[in-house]
Amino acid sequence: MQPEARRDGSAPFTPIHDNDAHFDQPPFAGTEELIQQIKETADKLVRDHASRGDVKLLSTALKELRYSFKVFAAYREHRKVTVFGSARLHAEHPSYQQAVEFGKRMAAAGYMVITGAAQGIMEAGHVGAGRDMSIGINILLPFEQSANPIITGDTKLMHLKYFFTRKLLFVKECDGIALFPGGFGTLDEGFEVLTLIQTGKSHLFPIVMVDSPGSDYWKRWDSFVRDCLLDRGMISPADCSLYKVTDSVEEAVNEMQGFYRVYHSMRYVKGELVLRLRKQLSSNLFERIRADFADIVERGMITQTDPLPSEENEPHLLELPRLRLWFDRRSLGRLRQLVDTINREA
Repeated sequence: MQPEARRDGSAPFTPIHDNDAHFDQPPFAGTEELIQQIKETADKLVRDHASRGDVKLLSTALKELRYSFKVFAAYREHRKVTVFGSARLHAEHPSYQQAVEFGKRMAAAGYMVITGAAQGIMEAGHVGAGRDMSIGINILLPFEQSANPIITGDTKLMHLKYFFTRKLLFVKECDGIALFPGGFGTLDEGFEVLTLIQTGKSHLFPIVMVDSPGSDYWKRWDSFVRDCLLDRGMISPADCSLYKVTDSVEEAVNEMQGFYRVYHSMRYVKGELVLRLRKQLSSNLFERIRADFADIVERGMITQTDPLPSEENEPHLLELPRLRLWFDRRSLGRLRQLVDTINREA
């Protein structure tokens, strides 16, 4: 099969490995069944007499996601950080310069930098990371939003029609998010990612808001959250643990890297939450965690465990020790505090 041509006229993308073939091995059990369900759902659109507009929306979204998954599949083993911020800030602005430094520091640590591929903060993140470590997810607007010169023509640049598919990729593919000052879009993206984590619709990852020195953009945002949301009972105190506000690039980088110091990743296995760690916890720390975080356990107790049989489809993670718990699925702020405790004290 020939790789499809790109919309910007650049060379077609040829992945390092074909994600569908998975290194020429059969797909994981159940994948073919899920694909069949997609086909059956598409057939039902005919039965439902769906309008052309609805079908076109579904068709375009599916094409955008399939192609984007194919692009990201080649870089699945790389940690990534998504950078949000205004497209209107120029190279002389302190926040632009901070975003350049942040991208540079994250790339040096092995992280790829995902941005919306336009100008301003998005360009700055790519300037810092460099072309090889940059990924762009551009949005097609009625007024043309061209990609920045760092990522233009690169095989890691995607052009999407819909904001919802773009926003899904920003979150699904990242291991952390950094927000610099911006407008409606930046605030929308910040609140959406907090909502997804707070409600358990996304995996846990660090979120850092970066002010330029002497600026109060995110400090004032934080005051609003605490005064209007927390003090009025709209969120819980632990929810404020889901993000960090700083005016230091070094602190922002440390927040990203420190989150994965001991904690590695999480997944649910038949309803139980499994936290994969880079090292075994000491007996004293484990017993303290078991006592201090008993409030987030729906039944039973937190236990240390070996990989579960259902995790065999991730062979590269089988050597990692685990914590296992029947998480209440509500206390995501407290779960973040648990991860912070492990990273700080293990």
